[in-house]
Amino acid sequence: MSTAPIAFTGLSTFSNDFQSILARAVSIAQLPLRTLQNKEADLLQKKQLLAGVNSAVAGVGSAIGSLGTVAAGKGLTATSSNPLKVTVQNTGSTSSASYSISNVTSIATAASETSTTGYADSTTAAVSSSGNLSLVVGSTTRPIALAAGKNNLVGLRDAINNLGAGVTATIITTGTGATPNYLSVQSNATGHTTLALNDVPAAGPPVNLLTAANQGTNAVFQLNGVGVSRATNTVNDVVSGVTFTLLGTTAGSDTVNLSLKTDRSQLSASLSNFAQNYNSLVDQVNAQSGSAAGLLNGDFIIRQIQNDLQQTTGYQGTNGIKGLSNLGIALDKTGKASFDATAFSALSDSQISDAFAFLGSSTTGFGALAKNFTQISDPTSGLIHLQQDGYDQATRNLAKQITTVQDRVTNLQRSLTLQLQKADAALAQLQGQQSVISASIQSVNLALYGKNTTSL
Repeated sequence: MSTAPIAFTGLSTFSNDFQSILARAVSIAQLPLRTLQNKEADLLQKKQLLAGVNSAVAGVGSAIGSLGTVAAGKGLTATSSNPLKVTVQNTGSTSSASYSISNVTSIATAASETSTTGYADSTTAAVSSSGNLSLVVGSTTRPIALAAGKNNLVGLRDAINNLGAGVTATIITTGTGATPNYLSVQSNATGHTTLALNDVPAAGPPVNLLTAANQGTNAVFQLNGVGVSRATNTVNDVVSGVTFTLLGTTAGSDTVNLSLKTDRSQLSASLSNFAQNYNSLVDQVNAQSGSAAGLLNGDFIIRQIQNDLQQTTGYQGTNGIKGLSNLGIALDKTGKASFDATAFSALSDSQISDAFAFLGSSTTGFGALAKNFTQISDPTSGLIHLQQDGYDQATRNLAKQITTVQDRVTNLQRSLTLQLQKADAALAQLQGQQSVISASIQSVNLALYGKNTTSL
């Protein structure tokens, strides 16, 4: 922000000159202000440039990390021969394998029972002979005491739901007959269990108010010929690193084959993604280097990124895969990377295995290089974040200096304007006196000579 000179409205014929003096003096006084404002603008632009660099750095770090993740899992993909019956997911296995699922005689369902009798009204008809009941879920029994005015379907439903017993009670209204309202209680989890709701009378044995037709079922199947029973259809504790989900029963001798095999396309896609992110970062770095460099030219972070990029492309392995070039990654004369999918496809299974060893994981091998970039781009502790914080502090300091200089210029402008107005007023007064004297002389000339013979 700059100070606009006050328009000088003088009375003398020199008022325009005074206006020029005022404007020039203010302009000179503003030179330090413009310098500070330019510094402030440069800091803002540097911060914006760093934001673009940060995004590109994070992209490379993520791409390298992805390569490490794929390598650690050996690029294994889980498939099912009949995904309508069984789906499978690799959740950490690192070895190729195959499994068979057969004799799926049942899938896991949740227990769900309904009251044996209906009730005429949900808020008035009594559901318990004494107001005391017990809910049985599995091996756990929980007492229920219905307060006065709550011995009805609504009160019982709410009491069950407030127990936190792993079941949900609802009221079903059929809309027909004299007793259209029923209580439904369903387990929140699948698997065979015991589900009962006993009315506890003042005397005599408890009476189960619920049906016992659907106590839930377990998933029952055979894995590689070995019988297995689980309370859930999603099974993750039978095969290490593999999770599969049963969706339906199988008939007779039907078998669903599950397999874990290396999928080259995972590694191919990750290599291609790495090349794209690498090039984006190279573009950002090149924009801040050389003869047409931006404001970050020579910045420590740019030099650090250049070193990290060189370390990445120069990384050497110790087995059959010596470097990225063996995986189809090539660098051109401009430093840009490209991925040759054809060359990658020509790799043998043995070379793919070596590629996984070369890439390592997120903490070993080539994959460990990801940390070089994440320590720069981390949103809370990264070098770029810290430098941007430094720019923010410098901007705040400049803002204070700008305010100080602005106030100084404003005070100068006001003081100088006042002085020039006084000078203009004095000149205007002298010019007025000059006009009076000139008029008097002209009058004398006319009286003596009949004409004006002198001009001032």
